[in-house]
Amino acid sequence: MTAAAARAYRPALRTGVLIGPPLLRGPRTVHLVRHPVTGDAFEVGVKEHFLMARLDGTRALDDLAPLYAREFGRRLGEEHWNRLLGLLGTRGLLAGAPDPAPRPAPPDRPNSFWRGTRRMVADADATTARLHRALRPLLHPAVQLPLLAAVLVLLGRLAWDAGALLDGTAQLVRQPVALAGVALYLWASITLHELAHGVAAQHYGGHVAEIGLRWRLPAVLLYCTVDDYLFLPGRRAKLVVAGAGAHLNLLLLLPFGVWWALLPAGAPERVPLSGLLAFGTLQALSNLVPLPPLDGYRMLGHALGADHLAPETRAYLALRRRGAEGAAALAAYPARARRVYTAYAIGSTVLILLAAAGTVAFVLRLLG
Repeated sequence: MTAAAARAYRPALRTGVLIGPPLLRGPRTVHLVRHPVTGDAFEVGVKEHFLMARLDGTRALDDLAPLYAREFGRRLGEEHWNRLLGLLGTRGLLAGAPDPAPRPAPPDRPNSFWRGTRRMVADADATTARLHRALRPLLHPAVQLPLLAAVLVLLGRLAWDAGALLDGTAQLVRQPVALAGVALYLWASITLHELAHGVAAQHYGGHVAEIGLRWRLPAVLLYCTVDDYLFLPGRRAKLVVAGAGAHLNLLLLLPFGVWWALLPAGAPERVPLSGLLAFGTLQALSNLVPLPPLDGYRMLGHALGADHLAPETRAYLALRRRGAEGAAALAAYPARARRVYTAYAIGSTVLILLAAAGTVAFVLRLLG
């Protein structure tokens, strides 16, 4: 393409290209871009995103240059413009551009008796779409907000009577048959936990790529993969999808919590119910802890607009430990990135210490 033709060219993104919101990644702010046909994703910087968001087929270089200069305080050069068009064209993201050659599928890791995965549903997206249609009336805020309030009341009631709850749980530990029943119920709730992520993603227009079984013996668990998670519209949608599993786990405890609260103190049914409520609440709330790979970690990343929060925090701390040698790299971090990574380093350390102390106290209480 000649220089004159490049200046007159009015490119447009092809229909269906997904562009994600800004994400803090180390010292940079990036946007994820996804091809609508191949599903390939890559990241672009703030300046490239600014231009891509305005490629609607009506603007040429001379139309975008003043807007770019006003936003970034510098002229949009032809070299930058041509490099962006070449990148988008090569990746098949411009209208009329051919699709790029599909990437070869990564080799499957062979399954063994001890560990592996197996796809369980031929069309996971269609399966979760059917579940979503059936459950959609229950997903309305008029239903979910009272249920959320009921969950908070349940948690408050269990915390208020934590001594009796733990005493009953300690008795359950000495009853292997009842304990096995509670464990089986909690395993089933984990399965529903995963499906809840898929149904919530469907509710916000997401796509479920795979539902299958993953085993790391002795653990065998269902998994549900949402492949366009970071492209869901709005921060609220991402938070709801990430927290849907723990929310469902707590909802499943509601009838047992009411039953437990209504029983007299010496009723034999309170023992298995105490264990179910204690272990079930621990299972649900531990998923909300903002440490990888838990759902709470994803929720915190969405709330902060930060990607790869834990590894980027480690990289930031490593630079700080290098002193003067890492000062030049640290200078590239904006003030917000410094605050986020420092706060996460402190907060995650405190959480790990509290979790360790809480686990020891819980085990000692059960053994005592």
